[in-house]
Amino acid sequence: MRIRFVTEGSLAEYRAAETKEKCDLLAFGFEGLGEVDYRRELAEETAKLEALARLSREAGCTVLSGCVTVTCGLRSRSVAAADRGRLLGVADMLHVSGGEWTGGAHLKVLETSAGKIGLCVGEDLFYPAVASTLSLCDADLICCVFGPAEDSIPQLMLRACAFWAGVPVCMCAAGIAQAADARGEMCYRSARRECAFELACEREYRLTTVRSRGLSRRVRADY
Repeated sequence: MRIRFVTEGSLAEYRAAETKEKCDLLAFGFEGLGEVDYRRELAEETAKLEALARLSREAGCTVLSGCVTVTCGLRSRSVAAADRGRLLGVADMLHVSGGEWTGGAHLKVLETSAGKIGLCVGEDLFYPAVASTLSLCDADLICCVFGPAEDSIPQLMLRACAFWAGVPVCMCAAGIAQAADARGEMCYRSARRECAFELACEREYRLTTVRSRGLSRRVRADY
């Protein structure tokens, strides 16, 4: 799978550029769509989600973009997805600890022309259970859209989630793109505004047994 990261700039700026390389997955950071107000989108005052779908049709691939979604005044960090002209949906960040953001409702694994892609938003990367759940829902790849990666923790958690889930995890952050394979090893890292990487979507499976007590369903008549 060829992934193209756009770590800075908007969809409009990318569409205005003269040269565009072919890829299977095109990922933008939170600058890609900026703020998406659902009320204004439904009233056709803005058409940002439509622009995402149009770009995916023009590029002939799956396109992901970070954004801030606004619903009745509630603001969430989100990732919107489209595939070859079709809008697939929006996933919100689940784990929010105070501040201006509102948590979302559920995780998404999308069926796309590039494969099954699990969406991870922002600091959900810090919770390996998110990556594990997306992997168990049959994701071929987990893609995380992140804000500024100001220290080494996002890279550490990227590797940890890839190892824990047994599936490659890539990140499009502000000013940096990186990816870890299913063994938890870093396989790509770039600080360029636009960059591309060929990722092998291999999976790692483990058979795990657990010794437990108290799970018998046999009916007892002596108590």
